[in-house]
Amino acid sequence: MASKSCANILDLISDKLLDIPQTPRNFPRVMTLPGIINGFDGDSDSISSGRPKRKIIVINMLPLHIQRDPDTLKLTFSFDEDSLYWQLKDGFSPETEVVYVGSLKVEVDASEQEEVAQKLIEEFNCVPTFLPHDLHKKFYAGFCKQQLWPLFHYMLPICPDHADRFDRVLWQAYVSANKIFADKVMEVADPDDDYIWVHDYHLMILPTFLRKHYNRIKLGFFLHSPFPSSEIYRTLPVRDEILKGLLNCDLIGFHTFDYARHFLSCCSRMMGLDYESKRGHIGLDYFGRTVYIKILPVGIHMGRLESVLNLPITASKVKEISQRFKGKKLIVGVDDMDIFKGISLKLLAFEYLLQMNPALQGNLVLIQIVNPARSTGKDVQEAKRETYLIVDRINETYGSPEYEPVVLIDRPVARYEKSAYYSMADCCIVNAVRDGMNLVPYKYIVCRQHSPHFDKSSMLVVSEFVGCSPSLSGAIRVNPWDIESVAGAINSALTMKDPEKKLRHEKHYKYVSSHDVAYWARIFMQDLERASKDHYNKRCWGIGFGLGFRVVSLSPSFRKLSPNYIVSSYKKSSRRAIFLDYDGTLVPQSSIANTPSEELISILSTLCNDPKNTVFIVSGRGRSSLSELLAPCEWLGVAAEHGYFVRWSGSSEWESSIPATDLEWKEIAEPVMKLYMEATDGSSIEVKESGLVWHHQDADPDFGSCQAKELLVHLENVLANEPAVVKRGQHIVEVKPQGVRKGLVAEKILSRMVEKGETPDFVTCIGDDRSDEDMFESIRSTVLSASATSNPEIFACTVGQKPSKAKYYLDDTADVIKLLGGLANASDPKPGNTARFQITFDTIF
Repeated sequence: MASKSCANILDLISDKLLDIPQTPRNFPRVMTLPGIINGFDGDSDSISSGRPKRKIIVINMLPLHIQRDPDTLKLTFSFDEDSLYWQLKDGFSPETEVVYVGSLKVEVDASEQEEVAQKLIEEFNCVPTFLPHDLHKKFYAGFCKQQLWPLFHYMLPICPDHADRFDRVLWQAYVSANKIFADKVMEVADPDDDYIWVHDYHLMILPTFLRKHYNRIKLGFFLHSPFPSSEIYRTLPVRDEILKGLLNCDLIGFHTFDYARHFLSCCSRMMGLDYESKRGHIGLDYFGRTVYIKILPVGIHMGRLESVLNLPITASKVKEISQRFKGKKLIVGVDDMDIFKGISLKLLAFEYLLQMNPALQGNLVLIQIVNPARSTGKDVQEAKRETYLIVDRINETYGSPEYEPVVLIDRPVARYEKSAYYSMADCCIVNAVRDGMNLVPYKYIVCRQHSPHFDKSSMLVVSEFVGCSPSLSGAIRVNPWDIESVAGAINSALTMKDPEKKLRHEKHYKYVSSHDVAYWARIFMQDLERASKDHYNKRCWGIGFGLGFRVVSLSPSFRKLSPNYIVSSYKKSSRRAIFLDYDGTLVPQSSIANTPSEELISILSTLCNDPKNTVFIVSGRGRSSLSELLAPCEWLGVAAEHGYFVRWSGSSEWESSIPATDLEWKEIAEPVMKLYMEATDGSSIEVKESGLVWHHQDADPDFGSCQAKELLVHLENVLANEPAVVKRGQHIVEVKPQGVRKGLVAEKILSRMVEKGETPDFVTCIGDDRSDEDMFESIRSTVLSASATSNPEIFACTVGQKPSKAKYYLDDTADVIKLLGGLANASDPKPGNTARFQITFDTIF
């Protein structure tokens, strides 16, 4: 069922907006306004062109410096060599063509856009998006910075003064901006060859637009910010649309496992998706596609930083700092001015350190460099005001005309100047309360390696809520909210023995130098290539509307079962076997009563009364339940509890395959299940005659899944010497007798028909869950081995478009009823013909 937010967005976006225009293959052509270009069919299996595969990097802002020439008034461009997105191309081979798609940092007049676009594509391989000013403001300063950014950093709009409440107008701007980005990507992308890498939270629904137009597009996404826990993320009104957007990628990257774990938890709780590790790679099965999850911390560009350190101006600045702070220990901090960087908490910890250690007064200086704020608003102004108040208080309390405890540098600071401060600092502190990655510690480590100090050592105090923290095992990790502990950590860093400092530094430098930005880009792209290599080995088609669109990817031979086709085969056949599951196949799985409709009873009765037919319901339900539900169908065969009990007609007796004495293991298993039921709120036990089932669909998804794994192992241990098997299914753990399965009962029914000389030339089997997969496999092998001289028609059909051993699928129970109705209409029922049912269970088993 579509969410309210999805329904509203469908009202917002017209069919024309969601039907993404098709694009040409020729790359040089650039469109500045959306249009329709006839060309590539997104679902074709066309042969790849022979040219090298390009990498298309899609980002919010292009990695360019932009200035306007004072004489000609023309815009001039140059690459921003300090941009991560410019540096990542070093991870690709030299012959790889890299194309950038993104916005410009300045507004370009409509009259200049065509000329600017042509210049950028020809000289810089950049495709500008040219968002209208009002749209860009609502998209970036509005939805991205006022709603996504705070939420992803764990700030909820509990009251209007705390954060901005959800604004659907801003969300609509976000959708429209992502659509424009998608249009630009499709103008230049060759979906057969190119790899597309989308970056950060600004463009999280862009993959839906791309996947809708090109089902087999090779698409990766990397989130550079934290991903919040499910309790926080689920408060977002458009949570489903964003999750589905990300799941339309082939590979999703995160800086830390914590961020990936939160994303996976959201997928589990909100969409019922389970993940598993596949040969070391985390994968989510999403409608037949495997969406891979990658944990890959970004690095720095070693060459760029080392070149800055070798500049004469850097050496001059180092000398100046050394003279100015001679005889003093330096602590450095470099942070953006925003509420999440923890600048005020850092200052409070420094103040406490001076207060508790008078010997440090006059000998310790904190250099706090403040980068310009990336957003505006009352929260930024409040953070800035508090920072200045604390700095003034510290300097007034502990300072003197010759000594300034805190040096606050609140201006744009050149890279060489920052590098000089890094080189001279005895300790670097990053005290953010929540941050994506933060590369400041990495830069500090490299600068200390190249510092004029002989010992080449460094010390780091890092918040445990920063993305780089897990990678820096030698750093002193702190809780930024615990001011006393942070002060103690700084003191420990300053007083640590030199040999230990050196060992920690060497460990960090080895990691940072080997895991640079080129390594990050190369590994991500290798994984994207692996994740998308099977695109053309499967059939793909799109389902869903608007932002709920997704692609189903299944075997080429897997197709929808046509009623006309099966009815035609049915009419030609002389002996038929029909096997049907009950829940989820004949009645909806979500139905509370699960009572068959009058129409279904009529259809089943008609099929059973045809002397050419042997019809069986094969279900996991108990025999009493099935007897009651299917009582009107007198000649219907029923296999209950996965085939433990079998009855050939309503008038025959139930027979069991295993003596009751073989079920003594239930007395061992039931107390164990009760322990887990009592410990897991929302779970329950279903007691069957032949087995036990522990259900946890109503429990907390994560806890229920964890408990199910533990219960599985526990039961396997206690029942190791018993004639029972333990199976884990969707939201269940089941214990049942050995040798009881749907596939086996189907095999034996078919074998009995063959023994009687009634080898079927038409077999249909329809089911919807894992236990039915066993039936699909068994009927094919049994029928083919018994029909060496004939070619029987076999219709194994699953309910729902999903990976299956069946060759066919039907969409839902309504389709199943419609198909069975067609078979019933083609039947020749003769009530009273019961000779074919007079077979005892013992003769089968």
